[in-house]
Amino acid sequence: MTNSEIKQILQTLGIQDSNPAYSTGLQWGDKATDKNTATRTIHSPIDGEVLATVRMATLADYETVMQKAQEAFATWRHVPAPKRGEIVRQIGDKLRKYKEPLGKLVTLEMGKILQEGLGEVQEMIDICDFAVGLSRQLYGLTMHSERPDHRMYEQYHPLGVIGIISAFNFPVAVWAWNSMLAAVCGDVCVWKPSEKVPLCAIACQHIVNEVLKENNLPEGIFNLIIGDYTIGEALSKDHRVPLVSATGSTRMGKKVGEVVGGRLGRSLLELGGNNAIIITPSANIEMAVRAAVFGAVGTCGQRCTSTRRLIVHDSLYENIKQRLVDIYKKLPIGNPLESGTLVGPLIDQEALKAFRNALEKAQKEGAKVFYGGEVLESEKYKGGAYVMPALVEARNEYEIVQDETFAPILYLIRYSGEVSEAISIQNNVKQGLSSSIFTNNMLEAEQFLAAWGSDCGIANVNIGTSGAEIGGAFGGEKETGGGRESGSDAWKAYMRRQTNTMNYGTSLPLAQGIKFDV
Repeated sequence: MTNSEIKQILQTLGIQDSNPAYSTGLQWGDKATDKNTATRTIHSPIDGEVLATVRMATLADYETVMQKAQEAFATWRHVPAPKRGEIVRQIGDKLRKYKEPLGKLVTLEMGKILQEGLGEVQEMIDICDFAVGLSRQLYGLTMHSERPDHRMYEQYHPLGVIGIISAFNFPVAVWAWNSMLAAVCGDVCVWKPSEKVPLCAIACQHIVNEVLKENNLPEGIFNLIIGDYTIGEALSKDHRVPLVSATGSTRMGKKVGEVVGGRLGRSLLELGGNNAIIITPSANIEMAVRAAVFGAVGTCGQRCTSTRRLIVHDSLYENIKQRLVDIYKKLPIGNPLESGTLVGPLIDQEALKAFRNALEKAQKEGAKVFYGGEVLESEKYKGGAYVMPALVEARNEYEIVQDETFAPILYLIRYSGEVSEAISIQNNVKQGLSSSIFTNNMLEAEQFLAAWGSDCGIANVNIGTSGAEIGGAFGGEKETGGGRESGSDAWKAYMRRQTNTMNYGTSLPLAQGIKFDV
C-alpha cells in the first residue's frame, strides 16, 4: 500500500489535524503542536513505515476530559434508555459506512490480517445491534413483601463515568463491547487505548462524534485520552470513576485491581489466557486440527483466546503432530493486507524478543521445538517482526508453559488415560479464560462442561478456543480476572442496583415482625 493510499484511509476516518477535543494531537511527519509535550510516532508493524505522530496527553489534559465527561453524564443519564439505544444504533450505521477503511486501519496499525481487521469492525457493529435491543430490556425484579400493603422491586441506574483501558491486539472491538453497553445503560466513558494503536481509537472517536453532533448531544458522552501508563494510573485512582474496565496482561490487571479496590471502586478485568484444546480418541481430527491452527496462529498468536496448549491422547499424538507440521509448512506468512495471507507480523520488536526468549526457556526446561520458531528476515519481511509459528513438545508443568507468551507458540502435551486426566492438565495453570474439547463422545463432552470439568469462563465443545460471539458473556476465572463483557447480562456491571420498597398503606409495619410502638 502506497503512502498516498494510507493517507487517504486516515483522512477518510478524519485523521489529519490536531484536535484538542480529544486531549491528543495528530500531526504529519515530525511536527508537534507543543515542543514541550511528549509525542509518539506510530509505525506500522507491517513494514515499519511511519503512519503518524500523536501528541500524548498530560495529567492536565486528563482533568479536562474528566470534567467534560462529568458534565455530559449529568445530561445523558436523563435521556430514556431506548433513546440512548437510538444513538447507539446510529453509531452502528456509521461503522457500517466506515467498515472497510477502519478495518484496513486496524490491519495497518496492529498487523492482523485484513479479514480479521474487517471482522473486528463487524464485531463492533454486532455489539451495537445487541446494545440497541438491550436498551429496552434493562430489567429489574419484583418481589413479594412480607409486610401488608407493601411492594418491593429492584431497578438499575447508571453508574457514571466508566474508565476503559484497552490492549493493542483488539484496537477497537473491546472498546465497543464496553462503551456501547455503558452508553445504553446511561453511563459515559473515558477511553485510554494502548499507546501502540492510537490511530484506530482516534478514528472511532471521530465516528461517534459525528453521531453526537448530528443529534445535538455533548461530545463528552464518549471521551478519548491517549497517553502512557500515568493516564491509566489516574483512571484507576480517580474516585469519580466508579468502574474501570481493563484489558491486558495479568501483571497490569493486578495493579489496576489493587488500586481500584483500595478506593472500593469496581474493576472489570479481562487479563491473560493460557488456553488449551483437548483432543480425545473419538474426535473429528480434521476439525480439531483446523481449530488448533487458527487458534494458535491467528492474529500471530496475539489473542487472549489464542490456543497455547494442545492436549492430545497418546493414540492420536503422532498423527496430530504430523498433520500440524504439514499445515505449518504451507502457512502463508507476510503482508496482512495481501489476499491469501494468514499470518501477519508480531506487533513490535518487544513481542519478537518475548517469542525468542520463550522458546529458549522452553528448550532449557527440556521441551523440543520440532517445527518453526525462526525469525523471518528476508527482503519480503523487511521492517516487520515476522516469525515462523512454533510447534513445541512440552510438559504442562514447565514454567514457560504455565506462563502466557503473546506469540504463536503451540505446546503439544500428551495424555494417556481418561478424559478426566486431560481436563486436570488443562485446569492446572494460573489462567482460566477459554478452553475446548474435541470429542464425539457425549459423556466426555458433558464431563468437560460439568462443575468438575473445565474451570474456564469459556468452555467449548468441537470448536476452538478463539473467536467468541458477542451474544455470550466473555471473560475468565483465576488470573484472567473474573470480569464479564459483551453479551448475556454483562450489562449489569455498568449499572448500580437499587432495591425499592413502596408502602401504599396507612400503617408502618416493620420487617421480621418487630414491634416498635411509640
